[in-house]
Amino acid sequence: MSQVVYRSEVRIERVKGPVRKAYLPAEATPVVFGVHGAVADHYKVPPAALEPHATTLDYIIAAAAG
Repeated sequence: MSQVVYRSEVRIERVKGPVRKAYLPAEATPVVFGVHGAVADHYKVPPAALEPHATTLDYIIAAAAG
């Protein structure tokens, strides 16, 4: 059986509505996730209600494409 070589320690903090802060290893500041564009429209978040931020899906796509 293989030994675990890495375990990610991540903490997520809910800010407001769909906005989250992710505290990730090796990052000095948290990454802010939220909604924008069509995703905000889908969840009925008015454009002026929150500052737009990349979604978690945006980060997953970026990571997979890299």
